[in-house]
Amino acid sequence: MYICTPNYVWKTHLMSSKLLLNSTEIHIILHRLACQLIENHNDFSETVLIGLQPRGVYLADRLSQILKDDYNIQGINSGHLDITFYRDDFRRRDAPLEANKTSLNCDIENKNIVFIDDVLYSGRSISAALSAIQSFGRPNIIELLVLIDRRFSRHLPIQPNYIGRQIDVINNERVIVHWKEKDGKDAIHLIPND
Repeated sequence: MYICTPNYVWKTHLMSSKLLLNSTEIHIILHRLACQLIENHNDFSETVLIGLQPRGVYLADRLSQILKDDYNIQGINSGHLDITFYRDDFRRRDAPLEANKTSLNCDIENKNIVFIDDVLYSGRSISAALSAIQSFGRPNIIELLVLIDRRFSRHLPIQPNYIGRQIDVINNERVIVHWKEKDGKDAIHLIPND
């Protein structure tokens, strides 16, 4: 039985969870992903990095900061994309979904777009993002960067271009990404689904 305090549930889940990546490992992976982006996008003048709401925005913002601070790439076009009402399951959920905010600091017409999300699971979020981005223009190409790729869980034929780590999990387990900006620390846990 769970007591309805977030800290108790959090601690209970952590006791039964498995640490997949610690903060040092996440740091190394983020720098590797940044270098891969540099290899393919050079000065980023024709590229827009777009974090998918809600949790992909932390990864997108962190990568943008790494590119600016550690690799001296200035003027990166970036933004956040809300996909809530483009999801094919938003009317099928028990609890109502909360919309987030879309914010793009540039025009995406004929640009190279990199969607950024923390975990790729079924592919439905990416499908929704593909629909949502059409409201803002027609990109040249669209790529996908994910921190965690849950292989063998896909419902749609979607594969990432950039992968932090591939993991195999059974369907009743969840991958939870903790960001220091929101959760106080960087860590990725595998948690049994109750």
